[in-house]
Amino acid sequence: MTSRDRAWLLARRGSVVTAVALLGLVAVYVRALFFTPIERFQGPAQKIFYIHAPSAWVALLSFAVTGLLSVLYLWLKDRRLDLGAAASAEIGVAFSVVMLTTGPLWGKPIWGTWWTWDARLTSTLFIFLLFVGYLVLRGALSDPEVRARYSAVLGILAIPLVIFIHVTVYLFRTLHPDPVVLKPEAPSLPGEMLVTLLFSLAVFTLLYAGFLTQRYALAVLRELEDQEAADAVS
Repeated sequence: MTSRDRAWLLARRGSVVTAVALLGLVAVYVRALFFTPIERFQGPAQKIFYIHAPSAWVALLSFAVTGLLSVLYLWLKDRRLDLGAAASAEIGVAFSVVMLTTGPLWGKPIWGTWWTWDARLTSTLFIFLLFVGYLVLRGALSDPEVRARYSAVLGILAIPLVIFIHVTVYLFRTLHPDPVVLKPEAPSLPGEMLVTLLFSLAVFTLLYAGFLTQRYALAVLRELEDQEAADAVS
């Protein structure tokens, strides 16, 4: 099997995973809207939680993966690691848009404001802008090795930033509540809400895996096409 065939096979597998995840996404929001209780203080607006929290999880997971792959690239100099890091960064930016859109939509009726410059909101906006810059940098550099090296240096910043964002609710006064799942004691969400949240997190993670697989495969195919074009010219 050629490299092109393997890339196409990977892309098809990613498409299947994405299709399954999208069906799961429909099931998540049927459950969230019709079979999950309405939170007594926040009312129907709390249903946005089942979009906002998983989007934030996938965004930060994507950036963390980019950071780890960037470290490995600088160590191993494997082009596949750079392509994977870039693919994950693109997905992180996309889910960050969802996170930064649904957050204010949920926050306005609950907090009375669309935005406030507290530690978590500011740091999530910062990491989003950082990775927009990461993608702009990749688009501005034509030399693959230079692009990969510079991108990796920038991508590594995701690791401390993701950790910082997670602990902001403990270090600073913020409108965000303490974590309701990742906490030392037992999760504090009611059972039915917790099941819906965990279901949504699993589906969003599967969606990330599908997107990442497809985007990486497309990047490999583009590399092969560029190489073939260069060989034809020479």
